Amino acid sequence: MKILISHVRQKKGLSGAELSRRTNIPKSTLNELENEIRSPRLDQLEQIAIALHCGVNDLFDTEYR
Repeated sequence: MKILISHVRQKKGLSGAELSRRTNIPKSTLNELENEIRSPRLDQLEQIAIALHCGVNDLFDTEYR
């Protein structure tokens, strides 16, 4: 299952720094999540989804939508 945080963030026209500000997640952590170096925790996914005005399921590329 691929993580689409970067794709959704760019689609919404937000920079990594702005998403970091909105979520209180360090920019370096967001970068690791976007590049799938680190797996996101559920609370981080919720914070990101709220900041991007989308559902948590929209942050994943999966056939089970």
